[in-house]
Amino acid sequence: MLNRIVLAQATRYALPLERFDGAVLFWDEMGGQASHVWSYLQVLRHSGILDRIVGMVVGVPYAIDGLDPPDASPTLPEIVLDVLGGRDIPVLGNVEFGHAGPNLPMPFGIRIALDTQQRTLSLLEPAVRPLTVTGPGGRLSNAVQ
Repeated sequence: MLNRIVLAQATRYALPLERFDGAVLFWDEMGGQASHVWSYLQVLRHSGILDRIVGMVVGVPYAIDGLDPPDASPTLPEIVLDVLGGRDIPVLGNVEFGHAGPNLPMPFGIRIALDTQQRTLSLLEPAVRPLTVTGPGGRLSNAVQ
């Protein structure tokens, strides 16, 4: 959830800004107000995170007051584009992950390809790798965690 990213950045557990270099930021939001989404994104902007990412994937909003009915203004795309300003960052929106979708897990720390024209997201490397451990007698074996 977007608010969890923002709140974590205000603690001693905050990710260093360098961790966002070249990253695609995935987020969704559930509950609350449309104005809160705008505020959370502004925090990411002012903290420098939006200057470091190369793409954004936004989940389907769920139960956010001010975004319903569908003809409400501002819309979620308008909010995101307002905060991004002139940044040339591809954004893929209404992706079915997180709270409103089938809750697909999103891998962290792997390379992906994001095509907003075709509305595709492709993993460019495995999201899970086997763990190699040394067993009794020094033998190597594959283990699943």
